[in-house]
Amino acid sequence: MRKFILNPAVISSLFGVTGVIHSTRSGPRNWMLALQWIAWATNVALAIGGVVAKDQETRRR
Repeated sequence: MRKFILNPAVISSLFGVTGVIHSTRSGPRNWMLALQWIAWATNVALAIGGVVAKDQETRRR
């Protein structure tokens, strides 16, 4: 769990939600808002996947 919390990629992707939340509160609700949420979720998934891949690589050695 610590490897996820302390990873800079995961931290930055989780803090990236602030812009999406601001857009959700103040902007129009259209297809671009849905794309912003999808892009954010993809970014978080890629950051977590990178941590998992790096951990598997370390364990193989």
